[in-house]
Amino acid sequence: MVGFLSSADGRRRFVALGDSFTEGVGDRNKHLPNGVRGWADRVAEKLAKAEPGWEYANLAVRSKRLRQIVDEQVEHALALKPSLITLYAGGNDILDFGTDMEQLMGEYEQLVARLAGTGATLVLFTGYDVKVSAVLEPFRKRNALYNQRVRELAAEHGAVLVDYWCMDAYHDRRMWAADRLHMSKAGHKYLAARVLDQLGVPHKISPKDWDPPRRLKLREWERLQRRWIHDWVVPLFARKLRGVTLGDSLSPRWPDPVKVPRKGGLRKLQEKRLLQNKAAKERKPA
Repeated sequence: MVGFLSSADGRRRFVALGDSFTEGVGDRNKHLPNGVRGWADRVAEKLAKAEPGWEYANLAVRSKRLRQIVDEQVEHALALKPSLITLYAGGNDILDFGTDMEQLMGEYEQLVARLAGTGATLVLFTGYDVKVSAVLEPFRKRNALYNQRVRELAAEHGAVLVDYWCMDAYHDRRMWAADRLHMSKAGHKYLAARVLDQLGVPHKISPKDWDPPRRLKLREWERLQRRWIHDWVVPLFARKLRGVTLGDSLSPRWPDPVKVPRKGGLRKLQEKRLLQNKAAKERKPA
């Protein structure tokens, strides 16, 4: 089955590192930590269905830069002794003004080497095509450079490569959330399926059977562009200027390994946790 993803002592532990891409932003779910679900949760649940005993920790937090991921997530991840690690990091740095790409990729290379040295199965991702608007067009060259180096490092270290850049399914706007930078629920489900395929894990996640996207009229397109710039682009650059991010007040969704139930998934686990916490509060003396 998927036994090759276990450690030498039989431990099955999946640890996910990164930013909003891995946290699950765009795939809203009010019943789960931070109000999102995402592709990594789905991968963890399918691993548990394929083989019992899988544990899962997700340390990713939205808006984190590569240096923050190294400083805040890596030591904790290594201490958990994972048998499977996923990493996407650097996407937020690419969208920052003044990023030195040579320095960024040097730090990324050191991180990959460190994670690969654990002996765990390591999964790396290329970045998506940021061509959602002429506003973001200048960042495409950075993304291409990032992707080229990720591919080289995956080959060098024997990592599993999920080449997100090449997935034609994401040309459909319905695969994206309203901000156009994060995947929608459908996008996260599709990516989960591709990750599972690369790992050889059985699943029944199927792509959305949509009719072809409706062609927008010029006025409708202009209206949507104005709304997108007002609702997402302006606030994004305003936060950059203020030096604040959406992840400043958030903690990792699953900071410590949880044993993923084979039935009911992580939502069932979270509901059980909430009930236990409620019962503990009620038992405390006033």
